[in-house]
Amino acid sequence: MRFAGVGLVMLAAICWGITGGIADILMSKGWSPLVISFYRGAIGVVFFVIWLMFYLRRKWFISRRFFIWSFLAGIGVAGNFTFYFLSIQSSSIAVGATLMYTAPIFVLLISFVLKLERSTWFKWGCIASVLVGIALLTGAYNPSAISVSLIGVLAGLASGISYAVFIFGFKNAASLGKSPMTLTFAFLSFCFVLFFFIDLEEAANVATSSDIGWFLLLGVLGAGVSFIIYLVGLRMTAPTTASMVAMLEPVTASLFGVLLLGDHLGLIQLLGMVLILVTVMLLSVKQSD
Repeated sequence: MRFAGVGLVMLAAICWGITGGIADILMSKGWSPLVISFYRGAIGVVFFVIWLMFYLRRKWFISRRFFIWSFLAGIGVAGNFTFYFLSIQSSSIAVGATLMYTAPIFVLLISFVLKLERSTWFKWGCIASVLVGIALLTGAYNPSAISVSLIGVLAGLASGISYAVFIFGFKNAASLGKSPMTLTFAFLSFCFVLFFFIDLEEAANVATSSDIGWFLLLGVLGAGVSFIIYLVGLRMTAPTTASMVAMLEPVTASLFGVLLLGDHLGLIQLLGMVLILVTVMLLSVKQSD
């Protein structure tokens, strides 16, 4: 069962990595990151509702707090998807995916401010290490030859912050209700929030465009199937193992960009990417002990 859980988490991470590549293809065809993000979540809702239907016979108590936390999770995932795609558009898949995984660092900093975490040299060392990795990845160590746009960096970091918000909201909501219901309400909130920001005419044109297949694949791999198999796999996997396996997402996304889309990463950028991912993985493992 343990190996099955690891396999499911691994499959979900690979699906998320491929999603970044699909989004890049759609953006190169002229579709906006907001519309792409909206369809990713909207198609996912269909799968979550079907999953929820298998649990409808059970009696659940749903509190107001559950809806509040689910709504917060929905806002978090809306920001995560949208800023991630914006970062890809302004920089590259590798940069966007790697910066998104700085989320644990933001959680740590917030915990310091709220005095939920005890400050240690190891934790501050992790923060410093990630900052060095970001400088190497983006070229910020040499402002005259910076390799990534400021918008790309800020959007990538914003996706990481949004990811942290999603995790925080989802964990609290899931403690009050079952995962299928939490995902369903979170993504319904996601669709509700993004609906007010997208170009409705562009969104309507998706249904009759030749790119509808890409949008469907994006939603199925990027939300519908991946989130379900990830949560199922998480139940059978230790948190430390899941944290390490999830690092396949930025690796898969980077390989997709380099091998299929012609992205290029220099040696220093690769070093920065590895430094960020290894530091975040070590922090996640330490926090789970």
